[in-house]
Amino acid sequence: MKTETAVEDKEIPPAPAPTPEPATGRLVSGPLAALRGLLDRPLASYYLLLASIGLLLIFGLVMVFSATSVENFRQSGSAYTSVIKQSGWAVVGLLGFWVCQRLPMRTYRAVSRVVLAVCLLLMVVLDVLGFLSALTAQPGSSPAPLRLGPLYAQELWLYIGPFQVQPSELAKLGLVLWSADVLTRKGTKIANWRELITPLFPVALLLFGLVGYSDFGTMTCLFVLFLGVLWAAGVRKRIFAALLGAAAVGMTLLIINADYRAKRLTVFLDPAHADRNADAYQFFQGLYAIANGGWFGVGLGQGTSKWGLLPNGHNDSIFAVIGEELGVVGCVVLLALFAVFAYTGLRIARRVEHPFRRLVATGLTCWLVGQAMINIGGVIGIMPMTGVPLPFISVGGTALVVALVAAGILTSFARAEPDAARALHARPPRRWVQLVWAPLPPLPHRGTPPGADAPGDTGGRAKNAGARATSAGARAKSAGGRATSASGRAKSAGRDR
Repeated sequence: MKTETAVEDKEIPPAPAPTPEPATGRLVSGPLAALRGLLDRPLASYYLLLASIGLLLIFGLVMVFSATSVENFRQSGSAYTSVIKQSGWAVVGLLGFWVCQRLPMRTYRAVSRVVLAVCLLLMVVLDVLGFLSALTAQPGSSPAPLRLGPLYAQELWLYIGPFQVQPSELAKLGLVLWSADVLTRKGTKIANWRELITPLFPVALLLFGLVGYSDFGTMTCLFVLFLGVLWAAGVRKRIFAALLGAAAVGMTLLIINADYRAKRLTVFLDPAHADRNADAYQFFQGLYAIANGGWFGVGLGQGTSKWGLLPNGHNDSIFAVIGEELGVVGCVVLLALFAVFAYTGLRIARRVEHPFRRLVATGLTCWLVGQAMINIGGVIGIMPMTGVPLPFISVGGTALVVALVAAGILTSFARAEPDAARALHARPPRRWVQLVWAPLPPLPHRGTPPGADAPGDTGGRAKNAGARATSAGARAKSAGGRATSASGRAKSAGRDR
């Protein structure tokens, strides 16, 4: 007869000894958990954006002073000429930042067409004046600016009396706002490629051509931000393939049309055989400056490349001055600031509720971060040099003002994140703070719970309304079913009686 063995009689294997947690694991999990907690706060995007923009602006003003002090002192006897002028533009840009972070979304949608139309008009005037100046110039001599009353153009600048403006920089902002508004209005219709032809692609192509005629680098930035807006809207992949193919053909034609662009491409493709005293001079001087800096740099203000050796050291090649004076450490700090800005911009685009905000946030982030990558990539030799400034860092009034305006728009959208808006309404700042800084953002829709994903890019409101209507219809059917059931029970009771 088989007997069962008592539980106590069974041999119990010894428990394995606990594995001690590595010290590195505890060290890593602690800071990561703290960082995750900070990023989960409702206003994390808002404060990250303010911090990264403020540090980039301060960094830029310091490097502008360092890169231009020697040349300014030689020309005017004062080392502060350029940094004072750049600081003035920074004040104008901060005023634009303050205005834009106060405006509601409907204002941006209302002015998007006007902004784009003004940009197109300014670009036409700039290109026409530049073309006429080239026609009237003597063979072998640089063209003199052709004046039409108070208007005249010089390189990429359009002068209107005492004012000067760079229309290509304004075109970036105009294209982002207008294209986002068009795609938002079309909604789910963008799945049909014919809807993109009217009027999105023709107008964008016209703007690319007008800008690319005189400024190839800025046209590249426009194309990058346009791709970012289309990607955020959910356009099909085959559209991107067609756009990239058309862009390759158009850029090839623009490069062939200008000798200096072909020379820059040749230097990039074969730097070993390029003439270091002619076409490749700026490129190699930038590399020499970065190599001279080493890990920690020669010291702020102590670089020698700005003593007439590095062309455009205050603008296109300012990253080389940073590498020489602050070394690899300074370059990594700058790249980290742009990385934080990129993360914050895409975080805002993912969290905001309205599709227009999402598209604009993606386009602005792709523009500023993509332009920084193009500038830095050209200086260190992983991309051809295009001559675009480094956002927030390089000398340039229009570029700095427009970049700060774009940052102000992003800040407005950061406050409109559902969790951020709820937090601000739960504990609103004082009335004078709202008047001086920014009013309260609108509350999100009731169907969006805290921490949940926002509605889709296209048709979010319609989907929510449809879901509510379906739910109401289901409740009505249920009520009708209950009424029918009650009537049936009443009839059955009558027959029983």
